[in-house]
Amino acid sequence: MDTLLLNDCTLCPRNCHIDRIKGQKGYCKTTHELIVARAALHMWEEPCISGDRGSGTVFFSGCAMGCVFCQNYKIAQGLRGKKITVERLSEIFLELQEKNAHNINLVTPSHFVPQIVQALLISRKKGMTLPIVYNCSGYEKIETLKLLKGYVDIYLPDLKYYSKEISKKYSNCEDYFSYASKAIAEMVQQVGEPVFDGNGMMTKGVIVRHLTLPGCLEDSKKIIRYLYETFGDKIYISIMNQYTPMEPIKKYPELNRKITENEYEALVDYAIHIGVENGFIQEGDTASESFIPEFNEEGV
Repeated sequence: MDTLLLNDCTLCPRNCHIDRIKGQKGYCKTTHELIVARAALHMWEEPCISGDRGSGTVFFSGCAMGCVFCQNYKIAQGLRGKKITVERLSEIFLELQEKNAHNINLVTPSHFVPQIVQALLISRKKGMTLPIVYNCSGYEKIETLKLLKGYVDIYLPDLKYYSKEISKKYSNCEDYFSYASKAIAEMVQQVGEPVFDGNGMMTKGVIVRHLTLPGCLEDSKKIIRYLYETFGDKIYISIMNQYTPMEPIKKYPELNRKITENEYEALVDYAIHIGVENGFIQEGDTASESFIPEFNEEGV
């Protein structure tokens, strides 16, 4: 592992410049020690990721975004989870493969990229062959993403905001779109256009997620238009309606509700109207806490 990347940490756009090797913590609230909250088969991703056997998800604790509405705030901000070694992480990848997972799905991994690359190297030498999914906030630096070239097969980033004002208010990063748009371009350049196997499972490609927030329909439309006009059919767009108000959201009363069917349908109709064909939408009661997994250190 290249400890220089952690001695003066600039892995994410926060550029904290702290020494995580010596135990200092930056915006992500983590040192160099890996913290994992759950490693298990997960059925609630897009159909081409979860399939019928599940995606082998590894939920990392800590996060550089700090969104006020975070559904996983217990691990992103509360750091619930277990400290493990790089060697143990490599074993977890192999154990998920033995459980017949379709892929290895790295959830909120950005602040642990050097350790993850090392774990992937170890597990590959021991027979790990599954596609690797990099499931992130989109708030990424190109320099960090380049470390993943040849290791990641599927990028699954968010594109949360277009507006500087909204991204500043809810995630304290008015530069979010500037970084995320460049990051997605790098991801597409790395893995190319979508590739599926004979069972409809994605083996390479980029799926960009957008979680619709209450009262932010116009910003959501700008995001969908940007993605389609910039990348066309080179990516899939996943339009999500599963926003769920969590306990900390009481400080932001405008977000303390689910989005309405009309709001979501208006965004989906807009996407169809401008020509989006490669996409996923959500149906049914996905805006429920029951869709948030138990972070009980299962599989860790």
